[in-house]
Amino acid sequence: MRTPEGGRTALRACAYALPSVPQITNRPDGAASRAYCRPAGPNAKISAMDAQVVDLEQRIAELEEANLDAARTIAELRNQDALKTQFLANISHDLRTPLTAMITHAEILRDGILGPLTDRQHESVEGIIGGGRQLLAMVGEILTYARGAAGQLACVRSEFTVQEVIDQVRALSEPLIARRTHEWDFRIEQELPVLYADREKIAHVLANLLGNAMDFTPPGGRIWVHVGMSEDERGRPALRIEVGDTGIGIAREHHELIFREFAQVDASASRRHHGTGLGLAIARKFVELHDGRLWVESEPGRGSRFFFTIPLRARRDA
Repeated sequence: MRTPEGGRTALRACAYALPSVPQITNRPDGAASRAYCRPAGPNAKISAMDAQVVDLEQRIAELEEANLDAARTIAELRNQDALKTQFLANISHDLRTPLTAMITHAEILRDGILGPLTDRQHESVEGIIGGGRQLLAMVGEILTYARGAAGQLACVRSEFTVQEVIDQVRALSEPLIARRTHEWDFRIEQELPVLYADREKIAHVLANLLGNAMDFTPPGGRIWVHVGMSEDERGRPALRIEVGDTGIGIAREHHELIFREFAQVDASASRRHHGTGLGLAIARKFVELHDGRLWVESEPGRGSRFFFTIPLRARRDA
């Protein structure tokens, strides 16, 4: 805000009206002497005030200009972010169709519908299918991220049991499980309540955690899934699912890093485990859509334990 000219005039008037100031001095004989003097001349006083006002106005003008520049930069960044999100959504959607077609035709070859294959041909086709599915999953993660960034994620709730979700995930992961030499342990408490949640999103979270456990646990290691009742941080009854392994583990300083979008502990081009860096970020978002929580407990060389809670919710509360 700029100081009006009227304010400057008032300041000058105040300077002229300054009263005389008494000063007490001691005479050589020791007696006190009172004298009156007026402060420095009004012109000098007003000149100093004018300089301060001008300096203040200049600083305010500079701050206003900097504020406008910051606002323009923020608007430009938001526009670029929106364009990036839309681009990711479009390209991901366009990639899914040809990828799905490639996988389907490879499966036709594998199943011998177009004629028998030799063992080497069968192995090669299986590699095409596996690589295609992996790429399709990565494209799906990018599309899910784009939808989340655009605020288009929502829960489609239905009633189901956690056992049904575990059976669904195990069936989808069976080919991968069969090729690994891990020791498996599925432990589910009896008489768990029915969930009213988004079944596909819960299955996605569980599949992501199991996939990570298989990727980061060496052959012969142990992987487990334990499900039971607990309470969340608000004291509400909640289903708690634990996915643990005896794999390489995660350093404490990386416990939150792994949940950030596009972040990876090893981001080098020569890293052993590849991916988009979106899996755990999406999993946490899906859990938080249910008002739940996803976290990890881990140490290097001692495996990892991922937990997530889903607060119980009755259908009538929806």
